[in-house]
Amino acid sequence: MHAVLDRHGLVTRGRHRRYHAQGTTLSMPTEANDLWCADYKGEFMLADKRYCYPLTVSDFASRYLICCEALATTKAVYAFTVFERIFKDFGLPRAIRTDNGTPFASGGSFFGLTKLSVWWLRLGIGIERIKPGNPQQNGRHERMHLTLKKEATKPAAKNFLQQQGKFDDFIECYNHDRPHQALHMKYPGEIYTPSPRPYTGLGEVQYPFHDRTIIITNCGRICIGKRKINLSQAFAGQTVGVTEVSEKIWLVSFMDYDLGFFDHETGRVECAENPFGAKHPFAGDA
Repeated sequence: MHAVLDRHGLVTRGRHRRYHAQGTTLSMPTEANDLWCADYKGEFMLADKRYCYPLTVSDFASRYLICCEALATTKAVYAFTVFERIFKDFGLPRAIRTDNGTPFASGGSFFGLTKLSVWWLRLGIGIERIKPGNPQQNGRHERMHLTLKKEATKPAAKNFLQQQGKFDDFIECYNHDRPHQALHMKYPGEIYTPSPRPYTGLGEVQYPFHDRTIIITNCGRICIGKRKINLSQAFAGQTVGVTEVSEKIWLVSFMDYDLGFFDHETGRVECAENPFGAKHPFAGDA
């Protein structure tokens, strides 16, 4: 297929479909809710011998700790629940910065996207990813993790309910009783205000300039008649636009992002230039 697409100048020779994490451009916003940082603080064992995986989210500019949720796993279904709750409580950020781990990114998927990150894109939230092995690129959040570990996990609580109580107490103290030198000795709670962008669920995606609008199957395929084109399970249930850009060469788009191309001789989409790479439009200036 590369030969077919190369003849039309649609791919870069030698491009591989498998995603290799490289990070994106990282913004330095100064306003609340322009950027949230999310991560899992390293797992630890509770007194009842179960492991706890705290999911944490903070606002970059104000350092406000939005949540610290005691979870039993890093599976995406539980992360969805946490993010939906905080979106309802605090509104939507303009972008979220994470590392390249589960469930934020996946090395085996299209551009590293997962169902969680695709959902964020549908909500109009930009994606920022740090470079692998560079936790300092999420330094403010990591520094909060050090304090969290010291004050809320040692010793660990007996069970998840009690551990969540310790996390809730830490959030209250961190946001309202702990001044930050970088904030001119103000508290994060004095700086942070909820986002003016309310969470209202997902709107309809339309593709008026494409030839076809197609819903991706649960197994991650584009079905056109009897043809089945492999895309990615990250897009399962999502609507994409398909348009013929050259004879028997089709472009697949998701929202405003061009994902890649396929022709009539192959069963999968070949990546276009990564729209979520180091110069994506929502990242702002480094």
